[in-house]
Amino acid sequence: MKHAAKAPPSTPPVIEDAGFGVNIITNTSLNDGTNGWFPLGNCTMSVQTGSPHIMPPMARDSLGAHGPLSGCYILVTGRTQNWMGPAQMISDKVKLYLTYQASAWVKIGQSSGPQNVNVALGVDSQWVNGGQVEISDDRWHEIGGSFRIEKQATKVMVYIQGPAAGVDLMVAGLQIFPVDRRARFRHLKRQTAKIRKRDVMLKFSGSDSGSLVGTFVRVRQLENSFPFGAAISRTNMDNEDFNAFFVKNFNWSVFGNELKWYWTEAQKGNLNYKDADELLDFCTKNNIQVRGHCIFWEVVGTVQAWVQSLNKNDLMTAVQNRVTDLLTRYKGKFPHYDVNNEMMHGSFYQDRLGKDIRVNMFKTAHQLDPSPILFVNDYHVEDGCDTRSSPEKYIEHTLDLQEHGAPIGGIGIQGHIDSPVGSIVCSALDKLGILGPPIWFTEVDVSSDNEYVRADDLEVMLREAYAHPAIEGIVLWGFWELFMSRTNAHLVNAEGDINEAGKRYLALKREWLSHSHGHIDEQGQFSFSGFHGSYEVEVITVLKKITKKFVVDKGDNALVISVDI
Repeated sequence: MKHAAKAPPSTPPVIEDAGFGVNIITNTSLNDGTNGWFPLGNCTMSVQTGSPHIMPPMARDSLGAHGPLSGCYILVTGRTQNWMGPAQMISDKVKLYLTYQASAWVKIGQSSGPQNVNVALGVDSQWVNGGQVEISDDRWHEIGGSFRIEKQATKVMVYIQGPAAGVDLMVAGLQIFPVDRRARFRHLKRQTAKIRKRDVMLKFSGSDSGSLVGTFVRVRQLENSFPFGAAISRTNMDNEDFNAFFVKNFNWSVFGNELKWYWTEAQKGNLNYKDADELLDFCTKNNIQVRGHCIFWEVVGTVQAWVQSLNKNDLMTAVQNRVTDLLTRYKGKFPHYDVNNEMMHGSFYQDRLGKDIRVNMFKTAHQLDPSPILFVNDYHVEDGCDTRSSPEKYIEHTLDLQEHGAPIGGIGIQGHIDSPVGSIVCSALDKLGILGPPIWFTEVDVSSDNEYVRADDLEVMLREAYAHPAIEGIVLWGFWELFMSRTNAHLVNAEGDINEAGKRYLALKREWLSHSHGHIDEQGQFSFSGFHGSYEVEVITVLKKITKKFVVDKGDNALVISVDI
């Protein structure tokens, strides 16, 4: 049997004169009328005044100090199709492998209900989403998103579209610019030190403590306590190299399929927990905690045929049996549960059993096992490209469940993302942070055929998460080639070779370990600042070598550790 030919390894993309932060849109200010713009479709454009003079917040966060906008906007009338709007050709301005941020102010005329507005790109025959917002009033709204092109295109057009036919569209200050990720990373490093580090004072004492002044001290962090996890599946466990990499580099996990209802009861009444049991045993033996994913999944396409065929009463009984079987069997063993996955994108149970079923799922799970944190979990929350699960919608959804009694203890953001931009991700986290419960990135994966670009994308997500005070854990949706949901998303290839994305992950894990050394001062102390986690201090005197382990946990004040010599 011959193996398929492997693609040659990636090389770093060479991008000359990237022009970070430079807008590639012509005549953004509209000081020259509509020059550079054209109406896509049979609609009419005119320039009006009265739009915001300030840059939209997400763009401002990326660009820093920036001059005011002109206050002019394009008014589009006579729209007979939802795709009609103002457009520009940017074919000769977009560079391959650069991540571009899109930003604008948008507004709509009178409409009969909420309308979506979208920054869209036509890349030859492909449609690309550059950001989306839902508008239901007469105010100006920020639209923000991102895109990247990885294959040479003959024609690239950007246009603003979305509202229903007959609804007027207004666009102001459209900005499309490549993002300087390195500048953002420098900011995040400073923020990370504030959020994830703590000052520590080691106080040395003992019968010969008076002679300790000047004694050499070495402090080494053994493990960062922040949860870094990965999805695993039963088929992975037959690969010893996979197991070794997983155990060494992750301290949390989630099962890809083995706990889902369609896996544990594919046929009515035939329960199969063997795979989940084996995975849980493996994780327990290796001191790895596991998220319970998931009790239910609201998207109709994920529901087994036998469940879909049940009448209302039988479905309610089946739902009750499912949650009882699962939560009773694994009581105390899963510290987290995703209770009803992707409620922003599906409504199978709600449609058939009524709105109260969602709250009842949370209540019943909590009654059966009060110990785990119960999560909502959904996708496209952090990337600005899906109005169904925008941060605002997710907040509204979560608050509604809580107000009706659902004991929600955690907010799950899946993190399946393309061309991530830090300011857009951070904006979503800032908004969700007002809810209070801890936020986890639960299913992170990024995809690019160039592993250097993939590494940059992964670094964006990991740095943004680790630097944000509301985030309390990150779980990758796999890491090993052939065991990934998305192509070109792996960190380790099928033969066990670590690619650039994997190397970047390991480099960040090393960066987030603190090591220090020096000498005991005249007060018998040694101070340093370190990431939260477990440590070992080594003191070498003339007579002996002393080692002591200690833990640096979260706290605003300096941590004082006594070391008896």
